[in-house]
Amino acid sequence: MVRYGYTKTRRLKQNLQPACGKRGNFISHRHPTFVVQRSATSSTTARFLKMSHRKYEAPRHGSLGFLPRKRAARHRGKVKSFPKDDPKKPVHLTAVMGYKAGMTHVVRDLDRPGSKMHKREVVEAVTIIETPPLIVVGVVGYVETPRGLRTLTTVWASHLSDELKRRFYKNWYRSKKKAFTRYAKKHAEDGGKSIARELERIRKYCTVVRVLAHTQIRKTGLAQKKAHLMEIQVNGGSVADKVEFAQGLFEKPVEVSSVFEQDEVIDVIAVTKGHGFEGVTHRWGTKKLPRKTHKGLRKVACIGAWHPSKVMFSVARAGQNGYHHRTELNKKIYRIGLGSDEGNASTESDVTNKQITPMGGFPHYGIVKNDYLMLKGSIPGTKKRVITLRKSLMVHTSRRDLEKVQLKFVDTSSKFGHGAFQTQDEKKAFLGTLKARD
Repeated sequence: MVRYGYTKTRRLKQNLQPACGKRGNFISHRHPTFVVQRSATSSTTARFLKMSHRKYEAPRHGSLGFLPRKRAARHRGKVKSFPKDDPKKPVHLTAVMGYKAGMTHVVRDLDRPGSKMHKREVVEAVTIIETPPLIVVGVVGYVETPRGLRTLTTVWASHLSDELKRRFYKNWYRSKKKAFTRYAKKHAEDGGKSIARELERIRKYCTVVRVLAHTQIRKTGLAQKKAHLMEIQVNGGSVADKVEFAQGLFEKPVEVSSVFEQDEVIDVIAVTKGHGFEGVTHRWGTKKLPRKTHKGLRKVACIGAWHPSKVMFSVARAGQNGYHHRTELNKKIYRIGLGSDEGNASTESDVTNKQITPMGGFPHYGIVKNDYLMLKGSIPGTKKRVITLRKSLMVHTSRRDLEKVQLKFVDTSSKFGHGAFQTQDEKKAFLGTLKARD
């Protein structure tokens, strides 16, 4: 190893040899790579000394699997594939909708043999989704074609609520509110024979049956009055059983507890939080350039070769960030809480009579008044966003997915930072009646 001292440096400069036989291509001692000749008598060895302040290769920044990164076409998450149908299973629905309220944390004992935390307490983040009962208002039949599924017919219920009819109008206030008035007469004419005829066509020709269901958004604390409508596939049993099941649900509420179970692993479909037009450093996570870089640091220095004379699709560029349609798999249900239960946040270890709504309400959402789902971890979307919850597409057999969750504590303290009190009574007992009013 060459040591850089005064005499060593002079000797090193004298022993520098050109990399090739031309004088004009002499390699300077300041170049990151040069050749050192030890002596004329010893064997000539070439050593390459490189600067180590940066790498010359690195993995790309950001995934190309989600292109194009543009705004979602619809506000509600769309189910692009439902679970595979099994006629041997009983007839059941495969999805519901809810509204994201916020997050909190829970304490539980981990049941995972082999883990260092086995039989020990762990603190985990959870998301609360308010799920008021859905109302089934129709049924759709699909036939299989060489180009995929095609709608054969749609049958609607006789009575539809105004919050659903608002979905079919851009301006409900100025409209005549005549939607479905003519269709409702079909249920009364001839004893509803035309409706029965359409249902018989579904039984005879269709292979896939889906119900039309909408949320009861008026039961939440949201200001919006327009309900969200979606198709939910009916799985299990024969086609005749599916049609009978769907017809029996007309104008009836569907509780979330009738679709999902505790400890079940489900999928979440939603539109992420929007951030507008963002630069390349925030959008793709590219490295900032050095401090003295001309015309900015938060840029990509090289956006491609001279030819082909275009910017490739894989090059990170500025643009829309967020408000993308995303599907997150394998979210475990920690609890299905009832809105009518005054102690729907209590546990066997924490018998305090408290509800899931934290002190002061969920920030930017308010009070959870209806049934709710408690899912492990975070989910896409901002507060108040409609969330589509779907049964998992795969069969789960791992010990982690089949683990039985037993909660010991659910945090209901203020999410706005005003103390760690779990209930109003606890705050009064600690601070006093007059001070607790603040």
